[in-house]
Amino acid sequence: MATGTTERERAKASRQAALLREAARLFAEHGFNGVSLEDLGTAVGVSGPAIYRHFANKQAVLGAVLTDVSRNLRDGGLAVVEEDGSADDVLERLVDFHVDFALGGADVIRVQDRDLQSLSEEDRHTVRRLQREYVELWVQVLERLHPDLPEEVLRVRAHAAFGLINSTPHSVRALHPAPAADDVRATLTAMALASLRA
Repeated sequence: MATGTTERERAKASRQAALLREAARLFAEHGFNGVSLEDLGTAVGVSGPAIYRHFANKQAVLGAVLTDVSRNLRDGGLAVVEEDGSADDVLERLVDFHVDFALGGADVIRVQDRDLQSLSEEDRHTVRRLQREYVELWVQVLERLHPDLPEEVLRVRAHAAFGLINSTPHSVRALHPAPAADDVRATLTAMALASLRA
């Protein structure tokens, strides 16, 4: 009996993860208001009402997409910062971590940019808190690298680096021929590090 329960739980978790991936893709393509529960269900092979087994409503799906990614960024950044190394080593690892996120998560970046205002007040508060905590991890590292600069300047640098890194996955989609992923990664990394070290 326990085995059956475990398998059901695994299947439910797998279906929920697939639903969040497809929701990010559909919200990125059509906007939150342009996607119905039926669209979400069809994308993962279930009926629209079956979504209610996982989420209270479409807004809760959006909340899960954006809170999950914000929590993963914060937790991943914390793991990077807690590793040994010089400030410059840690900064390089942080940039690598964020570039990986941006190149793999272009859909969720578009959703965040366009549909943050569609979150419930509680989810919007959670996302903003997690994002502030992530920024502060960068500020801590930049303080070690630039001890003479005020925190607010370092915070601006961190946000500017995010803007640089996060915008590129959108813009390269329109380029023909498309640049190689390794070239994009190398360019983003070099430019972000140059701006943060300056």
